Amino acid sequence: MKIRKAVIPAAGYGSRMLPATKALPKEMMPIVDKPAIQYIVEELVDSGIEDILIITGRGKRAIEDHFDRNVEIHNALQEREDRKMLETLERIEELADIHYVRQKEMMGTGHAIAKARKHIGDEPFAVLYGDDLVVSEVPCIGQMIEQYKKYSASILGVTEIPSELIGSYGVVKANMIDGVFLVEGIVEKPEPSEAPSNLAMLGRYIFEPEIFEFLEKVKPDPHGEYLLTDAIHMMVQSRAVYACAIRGEWHTVGDLLSYLKTTVSFALDHPAIGEAFKEFLDSTGHSLDKE
Repeated sequence: MKIRKAVIPAAGYGSRMLPATKALPKEMMPIVDKPAIQYIVEELVDSGIEDILIITGRGKRAIEDHFDRNVEIHNALQEREDRKMLETLERIEELADIHYVRQKEMMGTGHAIAKARKHIGDEPFAVLYGDDLVVSEVPCIGQMIEQYKKYSASILGVTEIPSELIGSYGVVKANMIDGVFLVEGIVEKPEPSEAPSNLAMLGRYIFEPEIFEFLEKVKPDPHGEYLLTDAIHMMVQSRAVYACAIRGEWHTVGDLLSYLKTTVSFALDHPAIGEAFKEFLDSTGHSLDKE
């Protein structure tokens, strides 16, 4: 079955980015000239998915406003005859068919995704975290869709990471079978010496609709949160789940340091300002030549 729908959980507080995120959703933090969540939506559209459900929360209205039409701005740009920016805004407003559901209590990623059940129905669907951006020739979720076409099973997006970073991520236990990774389990933030692999999940998933059945069985953790990884761990005990090793550069924006690193990397690659920005860094003695 074709993947037609996607879910973006975007209800979190963004506490690691305070005070910047006190009034601005972390998903709206700008990466050069676009908010982070726009890169996620564009990845979906480039992969052929245009029915998108964003799970929001209190204080997230700016996300809806970004993808909606602002008549006052349009009128001002028309008066200035700024056709180029008008076209840019119109493209954003027409990117996809975007829906919104509010998570009224912050009860974890599993709880957020469970709220999509009515919208998704009995179809397979994609899940993309707003903290994770992937730069690749073939869109990340598009790579996973190709694997889904072969196996018609849930797919986890993964990437190899250095051992010193393993303790910060969910790591999959998987066996290579016929050239693909068959997932046996997930270990959250393991010690490097105890990690089952160096394959970290990077915030991209394709799920069969049966994931909702496992989400119903998840018990809250000590913080009262229902975790998606717990549902995945249950699912792999009874059916095939695969891991897709992504071809591309993984960037995270969930904390201040990673956000700054991602912003600098995107700025260096920006077609309009990349060269000038690199010259600026060179002039200040902070050259960031890419390997």
